[in-house]
Amino acid sequence: MQEEEQAGTAEVRRRARFGALPERVRPQDMVEERPATPRDPDRDAYDPDEFAVRYGL
Repeated sequence: MQEEEQAGTAEVRRRARFGALPERVRPQDMVEERPATPRDPDRDAYDPDEFAVRYGL
């Protein structure tokens, strides 16, 4: 009798803890979009004369 009562109590505790799935998380809530780095126009600029002076002479 006592074993059945303990088994019933354990089952009740297990169902209380694991009886329901957690709330769903939408994919939109898991993604954050932002630019990796801000654009730097000075760094992206290409000057062939500066390149020739720096590396060619």
